[in-house]
Amino acid sequence: MNYPELHINEEKCVKCGLCVNDCIVHCLEQNEETKIPQFKKYKEGTCIKCQHCLAICPTGALSIWGKNPENSEQINQINSDELLNLIKSRRSIRAYKPENLDKDRLSKLKDMLKWAPTGVNFHKLHFSFIDDKEVLDDIRTNVTPRLIKFLDNTVVQTTMGHFAELKKPLENGQDVIFRGAPHMVVVSTPTNAPCHNIDPIIALSYFELYAQSLGVGTVWCGFADLCFRIFPDLCSYIGVPDGYKVSYAMLFGLPNVKYSRTTQPEDFEITSVPLGGLRKSNLFGNVKQFVKNFIR
Repeated sequence: MNYPELHINEEKCVKCGLCVNDCIVHCLEQNEETKIPQFKKYKEGTCIKCQHCLAICPTGALSIWGKNPENSEQINQINSDELLNLIKSRRSIRAYKPENLDKDRLSKLKDMLKWAPTGVNFHKLHFSFIDDKEVLDDIRTNVTPRLIKFLDNTVVQTTMGHFAELKKPLENGQDVIFRGAPHMVVVSTPTNAPCHNIDPIIALSYFELYAQSLGVGTVWCGFADLCFRIFPDLCSYIGVPDGYKVSYAMLFGLPNVKYSRTTQPEDFEITSVPLGGLRKSNLFGNVKQFVKNFIR
C-alpha cells in the first residue's frame, strides 16, 4: 500500500487547524506541542487523496501526495446568473456537423473529467473516447446490421418496447442510434466501486455542462449504451478494462442546430420537510417503503 507524504512548511503554517477539522476520514491531528498538522498514528493508510487539506490551507503551507499548493489555481467567484443560464440553455443535440472537434476542445473536455466528484474519492472511472469520426463510423457500420438482426427476434420485439421500434428506421438507413455524431464518450466503472451506479452519471453531467460552455453539443444515448450491453465485443473495441462494466454513453460534437431561447419546463414536485416527521411514521408504511427502495 502506498502511504501519503505530508509536508508542512512551518514558516507558512499559522496552526489554524482547518486542515485537521476538514479531513473527512479524520486521519490528521495537530501536534500537542507545536500544533503543526501531522498524521495520527497508524492512520496514514486511511487517507483517500481528496486533498481537502491542501485546498483549505489559507497560507499554502501543506503539501500531500506530491501535490504542492503553488500548482493549484485560486478559486474565483463566478456569476451565478450566467451559470443558471447555461443550465437553462442546455439542450440534447441530435443533429451534428460531420466533422471532428478541434484538438484543443477535445483536450479540455478530457482534462476536466478528473475534477468530477466520486463516492469516497474512488478515482477509478474509465473513459473511452471516440476522438475521430471515422472510428464512430466504423462502429456504426458494425452495429447496424447486427442490431437489425437482433431486433428481428420475436421475443425481443415483444419485450424491449421502444427499442424494438428502431428496426425499420435502421433498415431505411437512419442513424437512430448514434445520431450522426462524430464523437462519443463511454464511461465504465469497476464492479466493486462503492458508488458504481452514481459516479459515472455525475461525471457525464459535469461533462455535458462544460461541453455546452465550449460550444459543443451532447446527448445522453441510452440506445448506444444498450448496444454495449447486447454486443460485449464492442466493450473490447473501445478498451473497457477487465473488471469494469459500461455505465453509460454520451454522444457529442459540433451542433448542426441552434436554439434561440431557453424552454419553459414544468416544475418538479418539491417538498419542504417539516420538523417531527419521523415521529409520524408507522411500521406498515416503513416496510412498504423499504420494499420500494430496492425494487425498480
